Amino acid sequence: MNAKRKVVLTGASGYIASLLLPAFRERYDLTLLDVRTVDRDGKTVEGVQIADLTDRNRDSYRHYFRGADAVVHLGFTRAADRDDPIQDFYAELANVEMAFHVYQTAQEEDVRRVVIASSNHAADYYERLILDKKWDVVTPEMRPLSDNYYGWAKEAYEHLGFVFAVGRMQYRGLQGPERQPQPLENVQIRIGGPREDDLDTIAEGDLLRMYRALGVYISQRDLQQLFIKSIECEDIQDERGVPFQVFYGISDNSQAFWSIVNARRVIGYDPQDNSEYRFSDQIHSHIRAAQM
Repeated sequence: MNAKRKVVLTGASGYIASLLLPAFRERYDLTLLDVRTVDRDGKTVEGVQIADLTDRNRDSYRHYFRGADAVVHLGFTRAADRDDPIQDFYAELANVEMAFHVYQTAQEEDVRRVVIASSNHAADYYERLILDKKWDVVTPEMRPLSDNYYGWAKEAYEHLGFVFAVGRMQYRGLQGPERQPQPLENVQIRIGGPREDDLDTIAEGDLLRMYRALGVYISQRDLQQLFIKSIECEDIQDERGVPFQVFYGISDNSQAFWSIVNARRVIGYDPQDNSEYRFSDQIHSHIRAAQM
């Protein structure tokens, strides 16, 4: 019997982790890291160890990365006052720095691959164009553009991940000897709407918000599959040989406006759910309310 892959999961007490852990616990030898051991409801998450990955002293948590096959980075810090844009910026700046710590430590400890929780907000500037019927679809190949600090930070995660995937951080320009590249494989997953109650929380008859909720939905089992295949796929190189990919995290939704073509092709992502089928009762209810 093959040994289980060793996987480090950061942000292990958070919501996204709660969706992944049932499958991860069965499949992997896990190291769970977070700054707290309880979830949002105050319940203890079994196995979580305390590690502050915003700490620039990376030797304080380096040992958790040693010997790992992959790191799944879900860690996130937020501003105390989310309505204060200044606080919001500095919180997101700390998140970018934390992503750097994960990349750098993983590379130094010879971790093969990092899978990062990016977000659809990395390119959310385009979403308003889509909802205004001025745009049809967003693909991962398009330049990510956001109009808020949260999305900007996710853009930065992705750009920084590409830098590490190329592996030439200490080499600049065309002068001097070329250094041996040290690529760090990484996948950026732009998670959509991993919730079952989005259609229940919008006003009856609000078809625009209904359309958005249907388009971005991802079920728990599809989210698990997407992360697992991102961890385990043997080859994630792009067409230029760089081991870097950006995937949208949505189910096989009829109303989708984000492309998952590359996830299907590169890692064999095969989502099992479709929001239009799953939420048909709520859809009919919203349509009836809009017609009244």
